[in-house]
Amino acid sequence: MMSPVLFWALGFGFAALGLALAFNLVRLFKGPGTADRILALDTMVINVIGLIVLTGIAGGSGIAFQAALLLAMVGFVGTAAYAKFCLRGDIIE
Repeated sequence: MMSPVLFWALGFGFAALGLALAFNLVRLFKGPGTADRILALDTMVINVIGLIVLTGIAGGSGIAFQAALLLAMVGFVGTAAYAKFCLRGDIIE
């Protein structure tokens, strides 16, 4: 049984991260430059990691935290590779 405070905190967390994802989608589609789109995608990865962690807390599952860690590593490598591609035009030198 979940305490009422935890229930409301998780609800607020899910709502805040959902709103942040909606704002990121707006920036992703309206972004004036490539750098804005890269930052929007990186921020979306961070918000999805937060959603996975909240889901793990709500469900009491430890697997969700491992999934969040894997997504964090893949998101970092993807953002670094995309930024390097935008700067130099080539990822592998």
